[in-house]
Amino acid sequence: MRTRPATGRRRVALALSALLGSTALAAVPMNATAAATDGLAVQYRTSSGGATADQSEPWLKVRNTGASTVQLSQVKIRYYFKADSASASYRFACSWAVKGCANITGTFGTLSHPTATADRYLEIAFTSGAGTLAPGADTGDMQLRFYQSNWQTLTQADDYSFNSSLTSYADWNKVTAQLAGSTVWGTAPEGNDPTDPTGPTDPPGGGQTLFDDFAYTSHTDPALSAHGWNVRSNSGGPGVPGATWDPSKVTFPTISGNSVMNLQTSTAGTAESTRQTEVVSKRPKFKNGTYAARVKFTDAPASGPDGDHLVQTFFTINDLKAPMADDYSEYDFEYLPNGGWGETGNILYTTSWETYNPDPWQAVNQHTEARQSYAGWHDLIVTIDGGSIKYYIDGQLFGTHDAQYLPERPMSINFNQWLIDLNGQTSTTARAYHEQVDYVLHVKDQVLTPAQVAAKVAAYRSAGTAFVDEVPAS
Repeated sequence: MRTRPATGRRRVALALSALLGSTALAAVPMNATAAATDGLAVQYRTSSGGATADQSEPWLKVRNTGASTVQLSQVKIRYYFKADSASASYRFACSWAVKGCANITGTFGTLSHPTATADRYLEIAFTSGAGTLAPGADTGDMQLRFYQSNWQTLTQADDYSFNSSLTSYADWNKVTAQLAGSTVWGTAPEGNDPTDPTGPTDPPGGGQTLFDDFAYTSHTDPALSAHGWNVRSNSGGPGVPGATWDPSKVTFPTISGNSVMNLQTSTAGTAESTRQTEVVSKRPKFKNGTYAARVKFTDAPASGPDGDHLVQTFFTINDLKAPMADDYSEYDFEYLPNGGWGETGNILYTTSWETYNPDPWQAVNQHTEARQSYAGWHDLIVTIDGGSIKYYIDGQLFGTHDAQYLPERPMSINFNQWLIDLNGQTSTTARAYHEQVDYVLHVKDQVLTPAQVAAKVAAYRSAGTAFVDEVPAS
């Protein structure tokens, strides 16, 4: 988290759309079954026909050959290939799609019965936002691709589903399609029925969890430090130069019978009077997986005149080892109730960082923004897997950011509240702002849906569990 210049944020973003990689997506079970009249056909073409390539480019269309409308969220497509080595890992990307890349996901799995031409698969699925396919309709273009995580050249000539001669769309039965759990198109490599419940899966891995309900008595409560949190007192940015980071302004009031963490930031219009707050996990041990917190943003101060350029946050970050270092990572929720960075009204940013140079200012990041009030309680979730970063607010997808911004080193989990400058409100009357946090959750190496996050938090609370930390030190 850094101070950005008052002229606004300078950003560099790729043009790719939503990406999704190889970590396991824990999904809500489907109960529907395919009707006998349902059917699909898959058309395939390649836009990268060489025996070797920087990336494989299987472009696909799915056509409804049945007599009833199909929900695309019940459709899964598998493309089978031979890994370039036993340790090779892959990333998925959607360059463009008629249905929208944000509505298409891709995960990688390992076949339980490897063959000479296949030991892995890429599984394509659809979110509910992809909609339906009427009888006779197709999805239109899905311009997909995948590549080795280290960008080494891959060999595709020996891949089961690859066909260099198909440079225009044609039916291709070496790609399989499932509808509501039943295979309705194509032939998998021998011995690898995609509907076999004991067959190939993408191992979930991870699953270790950090959960904290913030049930502490004060910032000096020994349990707060024992549970891995540091309440900041050292000087420095971000925020007003010369301001104090004051641990005493972090409190744990009980609201409606529930303990929450309260971060107070106050000022009387001078750097000397400015008190900012931050709570940081001591160990940078968090990387891929799901991050979630319930946070209360505020538009108005708890006391005194309004108008300060305030930033209220939930984010994960590691240290910048050198200007423009390529192993830096940061993923932010930042709410500005009174504008700042060139904005005049309330705005919420989610930002994924590749790197930056503090002086002269240069930033490489991707962001999503919404210019509206977010005062009140909100469920904030960011998921990071092998192919993308996704931000959710109150159960709704807010932004999807590209693979360029994936983390390369573990990070800490942070909450802070601070002032960009003292230009928004020039009064010398004291004022104080509050940001509150109900809980924080991290699940290592697993992507959870918002509903699954809510269920996991509810289960901890039902069991009376206020804190658990299973995440191993990096």
